[in-house]
Amino acid sequence: MKRKLTTYDITLVGMFAALMAVGANITSWAPFLQIANVPLSMQPFFCILAGLLLGSRLGALSMTIYALIGIAGAPVFAQFSGGIGVIFGSTGGFILSYIISAYAVGKVIELSKEKKQATFFTASFVGIALIYVIGTTYMWLALNVWMNAPMSYGAAWGVMAWFIVKDASLTILGALIAPRIYFAVTKAAQRRIAA
Repeated sequence: MKRKLTTYDITLVGMFAALMAVGANITSWAPFLQIANVPLSMQPFFCILAGLLLGSRLGALSMTIYALIGIAGAPVFAQFSGGIGVIFGSTGGFILSYIISAYAVGKVIELSKEKKQATFFTASFVGIALIYVIGTTYMWLALNVWMNAPMSYGAAWGVMAWFIVKDASLTILGALIAPRIYFAVTKAAQRRIAA
């Protein structure tokens, strides 16, 4: 039986939804954060971190709330955009992939008996793989089916190449720092449940 959401849970979920909004537009505040003219979006990093630290249920909930806030029109998506139209654009699949990715990352951690560094690396790379497979496939479909801008599937992956390098680096960083934060968050949650 799933436990009810606590105030602590809601706070963490809200915090990660807010981090996603900041992560989407970090180069707007810090334009120097670009690698080879590729903007340093922190969304995949925060999405995976949400799954690692909050688990499948709360991680996916935080990404769902982020997506719904943007769909409702708040300018929380990349380039301070918002609205349902973004979901039907070429990058809409990435926004939807964050929900699935955070859930899967959290599940890998939850199903693991030993929470070792290798578990966090495995979970993180499952997450980044899902983000790119879902997001790039959706981008290819959007361009070819309803945006009338034909592109081969290989070319779609070619467009994403620099982003993959950047996000793989950030995924490694997240997997390295996550265990320490995970155990702190887990202990705090257990104390609140016991109280």
